[in-house]
Amino acid sequence: MISAATRVTGIIGWPVAHSLSPVMHNAAFRALGLDWVYVAYPVAPEQVHDAVTGLAAAGVAGLNVTIPHKQSVLSRCSGVSVAATAIGAANTLIPDGDGGWRADNTDAPGFLRAVDEAAPVTVTGRRVLVIGAGGAARAVVFALRGRGAEVSVANRTAVRARELGDPVGFTRAELDAAAADSVMVINCTSLGLDGDLIPPELPLDVLGPEHVVVDVVYRPGGTPWLAAAEARGARVVDGLGMLLHQGAAAFVQWTGVEPPIDVMRDALMVPRR
Repeated sequence: MISAATRVTGIIGWPVAHSLSPVMHNAAFRALGLDWVYVAYPVAPEQVHDAVTGLAAAGVAGLNVTIPHKQSVLSRCSGVSVAATAIGAANTLIPDGDGGWRADNTDAPGFLRAVDEAAPVTVTGRRVLVIGAGGAARAVVFALRGRGAEVSVANRTAVRARELGDPVGFTRAELDAAAADSVMVINCTSLGLDGDLIPPELPLDVLGPEHVVVDVVYRPGGTPWLAAAEARGARVVDGLGMLLHQGAAAFVQWTGVEPPIDVMRDALMVPRR
């Protein structure tokens, strides 16, 4: 029962109706008996600064941030963590105690924990291919570099790829060559979010048992690209693992309580229309 004492948390993005974060966090709050609730706030890009300021003023107890706001929210925060500064993007906002927000990024540790759980692999001194150069890609590259990986980045805008790693041309031939030379291939774009077809841009024919393939796009059951890579013998990690573990890290920062990971995982796996 929501009351005047209920603490409110949520996520801002545009769009945000597809987000599974409310399902995951509200299941955790119920399991722990916390009088908290998590909601989705659709915030248009031109309104993000006003929304972040207003939600802090309204006493919201914590926020997640998703596309396309992960970079723009930084200028509205009183403090920015080392990770969020290095990545240049935030996915978690924590009340600063003075009517504003502190920014953090839990995507990087969330990504690493998801991979370690589903398909552990040594990347130190080995080549990894990251596809995309947005906020998720920046967090993944930060995490991989922390483990000593040599990172190649493919993006339609070459200058953005060059900012993050060794640039790879965004053609199928160049992506295939880079993937073949990598121990891990990570899709950090929205390719594959919808539909049942494998996006033609993503490498596939060169993938095999020597690869770990990760898709930050989250769909229950995984994306068609992941299914095809797994059929070729690759070990795969779907985006639900990263969603789960970045959310769990944010949960601790807001509540000071360790979340029930299994409860959150089960909530994410419930079939939805």
